[in-house]
Amino acid sequence: MATVICVANQKGGIGKTTTATAIASILNEKKHKTLLIDADPQGNSTDTYRGTSKDTATLFDVILDLEDPLPINEAIQHTEIGDIIASDPLLKEADTKFPSDGDEYFRLKEALEKLEGYEYVVIDTAPADNKLLKNCLVAANKLVIPITADRYAIQGLSDLNKTIATQKKRNNPNLEISGLLLVKYKQRQTLAKEVKTALEDIAEKMNTKVFNTTIRESAIAQKAQAARTTLIKYDSKCTTATDYKDFVKELLKGEK
Repeated sequence: MATVICVANQKGGIGKTTTATAIASILNEKKHKTLLIDADPQGNSTDTYRGTSKDTATLFDVILDLEDPLPINEAIQHTEIGDIIASDPLLKEADTKFPSDGDEYFRLKEALEKLEGYEYVVIDTAPADNKLLKNCLVAANKLVIPITADRYAIQGLSDLNKTIATQKKRNNPNLEISGLLLVKYKQRQTLAKEVKTALEDIAEKMNTKVFNTTIRESAIAQKAQAARTTLIKYDSKCTTATDYKDFVKELLKGEK
């Protein structure tokens, strides 16, 4: 079964999509067959991968078509960027669509159990604490939390940690918080250094770590988004792409 890496943070504008698409792109370059799942109704990962949500199967059909759920392999779009299960604007209604039958948090996990042909699955999530996020946490083996070096970003970690702890206790004891990933990082800023120190204390309380690798800020990421491609494919030698490559090495360190 594929290793499932979830990228999550309940705060918006934190770099989840750039991180998720970078991880998936780098894994594919390393010849690891990787599937990206866009679980954010905004569909930014879908746009980056040049996928479509119109008149085609999406994540909605896999986990929220309750009468006749689509087999997960039939929802995969093979694009020139990589393989993806597209988001769908209908996912905004997910909380009202999921039945309260005790199994509502397991629909993505059960779908992924039938996935064939992939070593890794990377999930991009929305900045929300809802049933869709909980489905992603229950389905995942590893959780990466991108975070910027500012106090407002840190404040949201407490609520996210409660959500993670609840799902670990009730539904997915095997979920590992792989670490906090500092993104858009400016090493020369005194505040960034202070926040990084504070994050290390918070990470210890969350029984995880702050990754040694930090992701430096650059304008290239925005240019890649505008070009509808991943950072790695747009400019694999820029500082941000180099940082993400180092991060993926750190993330996978120790895996067989």
